[in-house]
Formats: sequence, structure tokens, C-alpha cells
Amino acid sequence: MESGKRILIADDDPDIIDLLEAYFKRAGYNVTVKVNGKEALQAAEAEKFDLVLLDVMMPYIDGYHVASEISSRLGSEAPKIIIMTSRDVAAEKGIAMLSGATDAVQKPFSLEELEAKVKAALG
Repeated sequence: MESGKRILIADDDPDIIDLLEAYFKRAGYNVTVKVNGKEALQAAEAEKFDLVLLDVMMPYIDGYHVASEISSRLGSEAPKIIIMTSRDVAAEKGIAMLSGATDAVQKPFSLEELEAKVKAALG
């Protein structure tokens, strides 16, 4: 169990949100959900999260810009960030890292693969 660890999930797909929220809550994480980049950035600045799962393609602000803003605004206090993308992750991983992300995962992904990346990011 990862009780006490806080995850912010930002995705505009309600099915992905429902799936990830239920999965990570069952795994013992405290989960907050946002449906667009603007809300995700506001939440990351207002609350302390251990990890942010960010979709790339979201309304208002895309995931890369959100990751970059979180990293630059919060500095050493920034949470770990994992980018979720339906694009080719091999091509996108460099962009994700430049934006401040810790890792990237390609959609569709297995929940086990994503959880392994979350555990690795959280140490």
C-alpha cells in the first residue's frame, strides 16, 4: 500500500479518469482528478502532490506545457511527472523529459506497466 502518497491525474477522457482513479485508490494512493491542463496546473500549485499523471492532449493547456510550468514554478518542490500519450512514446520521451517529466507511457497501456512507472518515480 502507498498510503499517504498523493497523485494528481489530469486527462480529458472520462473512461481513463475513472479507470485510473479507481485503480490507484484501491492501491492506497490519495487521488485528485482534473479534466484539463488549466485545472491541473492550478491544482499542482495549490496542493502538494507526490506525482502527476498528465495526458498530453488536453483542453486549454497541453500536458507538456503543464509539466513545464509545474517544474519551473515549483522548482525543487515539484512533484514527479509522468506523461501519458497516444503518440509514439519513443519519439515523445525526449520532449517529455525536456518539459520536466520523469517518465512517459504510451496509451493504451497496461495498468501494471503504469503502476510500475509510478512506483519507480516515487522511489
